[in-house]
Amino acid sequence: MKKVIASAGMLAIGAMGAQYATADMSAGSDKPWSISATLRGFYDDNYNTAPDNSPQKRATWGFEVRPRADVSWSDGPNTLTASYIYDLRDYLDRPGNKLDQSHDLELFANHNFNERYSLDLEESFVDSQEPEVLDSSLSLPLRANGDNLRNTAAINFHAEITPLLGFVLGYANTWYDYTGNNSSIIAGPSYETLLNRFEHVVTLNSRWHLSEETVGILGYQFEAIDYTSTGNIAGPFLPVTPSNTRDNYTHNVYVGVEHSFRSDLGISARAGFQATDYYNSPSGNNDNSISPFVDISGNYTYMDGGVLTLGFRHSKNQTDVAGVTFNGGQLQLTEDQESSSVYGTVTQKLTPLSPNLIASVTAQFQNSKYNGGGVDGQTDQFFLVGLNLTYQFNRYFSAEAGYNYDKLNSDIPGRGYDRNRVYVGVTGSY
Repeated sequence: MKKVIASAGMLAIGAMGAQYATADMSAGSDKPWSISATLRGFYDDNYNTAPDNSPQKRATWGFEVRPRADVSWSDGPNTLTASYIYDLRDYLDRPGNKLDQSHDLELFANHNFNERYSLDLEESFVDSQEPEVLDSSLSLPLRANGDNLRNTAAINFHAEITPLLGFVLGYANTWYDYTGNNSSIIAGPSYETLLNRFEHVVTLNSRWHLSEETVGILGYQFEAIDYTSTGNIAGPFLPVTPSNTRDNYTHNVYVGVEHSFRSDLGISARAGFQATDYYNSPSGNNDNSISPFVDISGNYTYMDGGVLTLGFRHSKNQTDVAGVTFNGGQLQLTEDQESSSVYGTVTQKLTPLSPNLIASVTAQFQNSKYNGGGVDGQTDQFFLVGLNLTYQFNRYFSAEAGYNYDKLNSDIPGRGYDRNRVYVGVTGSY
C-alpha cells in the first residue's frame, strides 16, 4: 500500500538519506531560494552489490560532486516549493564507464480556494542507480547500474465539509523505467523486463476531527499495477511468460488515527487489509489474496536540537524475482512480496561538544516474503544503517563525515550481499 501517509515516505530516505540529512542546510531564510554544492571523497567496498564469493564484488575509491538548488515561494493562497539535485560520482577503479550521474527533481504546489477547500500537486522525478532512492518499498534491493527512472505525479483535493468531517480525494501515478542492470547477475531477465511498470492509485480518505488533538480516519484506495515490458520473465526451457502476467488490481481499506500528545510528540497510525486480484495470472496460480496492512509512525522532539522518528509498515510490494516454475503441471510465478519494515532516524545537536556539531543516525530493517512460484515462502532480509557527522562553521560552509552499511540476506542462492561505504566532504551554501 503506497501514498497513504507521510511515514511511508520515510522508507525512501533509507540509510542513504543520512548522508544528506544535515549537509544541505539552507544558507538562511532571507531569500526565497538557496544553492549549495557538496564535494566528497568516498570508498565503496562493493559497488556492484555482489555476493562475497562473486568475482564481481569489487571495491573502489572515488569522489562525488553534488550541486543543489531550492526555491520556496508563497503569495497569499498559493505556495510553491521546488528542489533539484544533480549528483556526479567517479568510481576511480571501476572498469569501463567510471561515472554515475543521477538527478532528483521535487515539486510541490498548493492553492487554498478558501478556509475549507484546497488543492495540491506533487511531482517527483529520479534518475538513479541506488535502490533506496528509486523505490521506497525496496522491491529491488540490488544496485542497478545505468540509467533508471522513477516519476511520481499526484493531485489531492482537500475539503472540510463540516467542522467535524473532512475528505481527501487524490490520484497518484508512478512510472518505473529500468535500463540498467546489476553486473553480478550473469543470466536471467533484465530489470527492464521484470520491473518496468505504471502504478495508478486513487485515494478517498474521510477525516473525523474528534478533538483538537485527534483525527480519526476511514479510507479506501484502489491501486492498479500495469507492467509495460513485452519481454519474457521466465527462464530457459519454460514457456514464454510476459511481464503483464503480474498485472493486478488491489483494494485497500483501512482505519486510522492521528494524535498529538504534546507539541513535541505525535503519532500517526493506519491499519486495514489489502485484497489483490492478479487477473492475468497463468492457470493454476492463486489469483486472489487478502493480506493485512499496517503503517505506524511517531515523531518526538525530545530536546532542543534532538528529533526522533520511529515507524513500522507492513504491506505488499512488487518484486524483481519472477520465480516462474511448473508445479503439478501448471505454470506458476512469484506474484509479489509481503514486507514488514521497521525504521528510525535520530538527529541530535552535540551541544556539549559544540553547538555547531550535528549527528544523525538512520536505520531500517525489512523482511520480505515471496508469494507464489518457485520461491514461494522464501524471504529476503535487508538492513540499512547510516551515520553522519556535520560541523557547521557558519551559514555558508560545513564539513561532514559518514558511514553507510547495507546487508541483504536472502534464501535465494547468489542474491545476498553486504556493502560498506565511508565518505568525507565539504558543502558550501548561499
